[in-house]
Amino acid sequence: MKAPPEPGQDCPLCPRLVEFRRRNREAFPGYFNAPVPSFGSPRAQLLVVGLAPGLKGANRTGRPFTGDYAGDLLYPMLCKVGLARGDYRASPDDGLDLVGCRITNAVKCVPPENKPTTEEIRTCRQHFLEAELAGLPNLRIILALGKVAHDAVLAARGLVRARYDFAHGAEHELPDGLILADSYHCSRYNTNTGRLTPEMFEGVLRQIEKRVEAAPESD
Repeated sequence: MKAPPEPGQDCPLCPRLVEFRRRNREAFPGYFNAPVPSFGSPRAQLLVVGLAPGLKGANRTGRPFTGDYAGDLLYPMLCKVGLARGDYRASPDDGLDLVGCRITNAVKCVPPENKPTTEEIRTCRQHFLEAELAGLPNLRIILALGKVAHDAVLAARGLVRARYDFAHGAEHELPDGLILADSYHCSRYNTNTGRLTPEMFEGVLRQIEKRVEAAPESD
């Protein structure tokens, strides 16, 4: 099965992100320093959508949520509820497999201060997130990690945000039958402040896991 399109290593669409990428390639020549592709099979039933790669996380390793604090919560919890298998060791060669699950970001490139602009979110959505959603034939449920991801998914489906309020633990049935589930982002800030606890995050994933078949998805 052909995977949805990904941006090239030197995607030129967002000038500010292009310049930040250039500076990072000079400062951190051993990093991935390119748009981070989605992780997981295009046959997945669940798509997890985050915000953007972290500078010293996915921007370093080239795999979503890999190498930063958010991944330290996300991947072990996916394993715990049966949506991944293997041992997460914060490296793209750790052998971790996703089970019926795929992971992407609303913005493919690392933004300065982890804050993409509205225009950057829109550009990446129009060129990549919309194609991602359209290119997953078995997709049943989308997990948005944070409001930016939630809003990006709704915009990608041409839906009005006011009809689908973001709330941790909420599930929204979309007109095309997809389920949009919400969780606070598993960032260090949210977990350190207690806004998101491991128990809260596990609860969301366990509800989602009930909708995803246990058989692993292979290409």
